[in-house]
Amino acid sequence: MAVAKHISELIGNTPLLEIPKEVHGLKNIRMYAKLEMQNIVGSLKDRIAWNILKDDIQEIGKKRQQIVELSSGNTAKALTIFAGMYGASFKTVTNRIKVPEQKDILMLLGAEIEELPGLSECPDLTNPNDPLTYIVKQINAQPERYYHTDQYFNSKNQEAHYKGTGQEILDDLGKAPDYFVVGLGTAGSSSGVTRRLREENPNMVTVGIVADKADFIPGIRTIDEMYEVGLFDPDNYKNIEVVNSQEAVDGSLELIRKVGLLAGPTSGSTYQGALKYLQNIDKELTEEKSVVFIACDRVETYISYFKKRRPELFHVKENEVFTITHGEVEDHYESISIDQIDRYIEENNPLIIDMRGTLAFQLGSIHKKAINIPLSSFEEMLAQGLPFAKNQAVLLVCPVGSRTKKYSAIINMRGGKAVSLEGGISSWVHSGRKLIDLS
Repeated sequence: MAVAKHISELIGNTPLLEIPKEVHGLKNIRMYAKLEMQNIVGSLKDRIAWNILKDDIQEIGKKRQQIVELSSGNTAKALTIFAGMYGASFKTVTNRIKVPEQKDILMLLGAEIEELPGLSECPDLTNPNDPLTYIVKQINAQPERYYHTDQYFNSKNQEAHYKGTGQEILDDLGKAPDYFVVGLGTAGSSSGVTRRLREENPNMVTVGIVADKADFIPGIRTIDEMYEVGLFDPDNYKNIEVVNSQEAVDGSLELIRKVGLLAGPTSGSTYQGALKYLQNIDKELTEEKSVVFIACDRVETYISYFKKRRPELFHVKENEVFTITHGEVEDHYESISIDQIDRYIEENNPLIIDMRGTLAFQLGSIHKKAINIPLSSFEEMLAQGLPFAKNQAVLLVCPVGSRTKKYSAIINMRGGKAVSLEGGISSWVHSGRKLIDLS
């Protein structure tokens, strides 16, 4: 294409790049990266944003409607750009913008950001504080004001990848691959691409990549969160591979330094997940097979993520909060259940630390003596040493109990006495217990 007439013409038709065997180390596998990071706004989400909007964007602009979506980054960025081009505005309703650069870019682009308390960005229609529930209430109150793109349930999400990403893989590879590996977020790319490729190769194996329950990787979710996503069908996947943030960083660094791809953590986790799944399979193969994985994001907007998890790359002193191993967590953490908590508090008089965001804490916590130290602040405190006496019992509370598991292990490894509330605030609420208003 010599001259593009519209920015949407620069979405899609991303290349396949073969990863050298001397890099990935699989003898009987030809590995290809689908470079969705080369889309105009920088991720595979450009495809779904435009596909959802393109038929209605002229009318949306004429009505001066506000496009609204539940998004923590890449979808929101693309929607903001397209909205502005047609005289509309965009608002993201979210509780999960955990990477500062993403928030800064959204503000620069002109997005309105409405942050809510909550447990997860995935939809939970039974939770009145869930962002999607909140969006639906807003739309019902003023239906003419808003246009909801609804990426978690909109079939145009899958369609963008069925007609676009999947077809492009077939065109460029000349056939469907034997394996397709993809990170799981809204499940639009995994389901759309899989459907198209299996029309050509019904035996193709799709592997979904999810984040470790005790960890965070931008753009992909834990397996528990995936079951709340409307487009997710577990039957699409031969296997679900779990990757943690350190593995995601390892994958990104290998793609950056050995292949030349400026790959972000979602791309890194997908590459690393592909290697984990294929290593044993490769040993048993008697003929060459092919795999395509989605390289869906770029590294530039995630520098703070890398600094936290691999500070030595930036000549910063290593922070053990982020380098504790999964095995160390399992060996040293302690937890208590909802049924045990009243007796534990009575016998130990613990310092109760609620690690959720300030707004969520203000809406209520598990005990009148609970104090609020948000996750980022608590990590900074731990980096300097134990912020309380070693003989002080500590009860840690977070949204679903995954993060506090790690921090209780760190405190106990340092000689402290910490326990994590199993299942966190989520278990507390679902057990029927009320949160105490601390305002």
